[in-house]
Amino acid sequence: MLLVIDIGNTNIKFGLFKKDDLVMLARVSSDRTKTSDEFAGEIYSVFNVYGFSKKDVHGCIISSVVPSVLRTVKEAIKTTMGIDPLVVGPGIKTGINIKIDNPASTGADLVTGCVAALSLYGAPAIVVSMGTATTIIVIDQTGSMVGGAIAPGAAISMNALSDKCALLPSSYFEAPKSVIGRSTDECIRSGVVLGNASMLDGMIDRINKEMGIECTVIATGGIAAEIVPSCRHDIILRDDLMLQGLKIIYDKNR
Repeated sequence: MLLVIDIGNTNIKFGLFKKDDLVMLARVSSDRTKTSDEFAGEIYSVFNVYGFSKKDVHGCIISSVVPSVLRTVKEAIKTTMGIDPLVVGPGIKTGINIKIDNPASTGADLVTGCVAALSLYGAPAIVVSMGTATTIIVIDQTGSMVGGAIAPGAAISMNALSDKCALLPSSYFEAPKSVIGRSTDECIRSGVVLGNASMLDGMIDRINKEMGIECTVIATGGIAAEIVPSCRHDIILRDDLMLQGLKIIYDKNR
């Protein structure tokens, strides 16, 4: 089996593929203070919870936006499984043409998401990842990654309100029944949930107009399931998009 790991700023997502089937999907916190031994223990625990053995794993690939956590997770994989993981970065075959000013600076997560979207849904496409940041990446008609946009994530916006505004409490991600809130809580949820949904709709409209064609839109990330249902555009939700992309990249480099 193949172990795929997507390291984000908030969570680490683990996936286990048996041939082409994703048979496990789990998350742990991407705590920068954890040691490699602590991550090794978490990996071991995740495998036990889902009833898999580390002996069944023949390979591993990692995508990361947190260099310090990448180092400790790599050490943990070596400790628990004796495998030297493949890491998405410069020199790795992805099969996607990156047409931006500095391709080497492109985040591994963005490349991985685009690889999966292109393979699963074709081009042109818009790939939205909603985590700590909201990233919107565009794939043109030729299947090339041509750029996009980055905005603060919905969770950052929510936390900023309660941290910086003394009279505004923390709330939760659930769309209110009405855009016009009747309480402080409803107003916050309207602004954050419906506001982010409106931002996505508006950006999709602008991108489609600039591209001159309707793009397939795919969304992933921890917040996507809370925001996308309030969007007016048809958006495909794929919680496993990054993991699928890692599997495709691993197969290209095996």
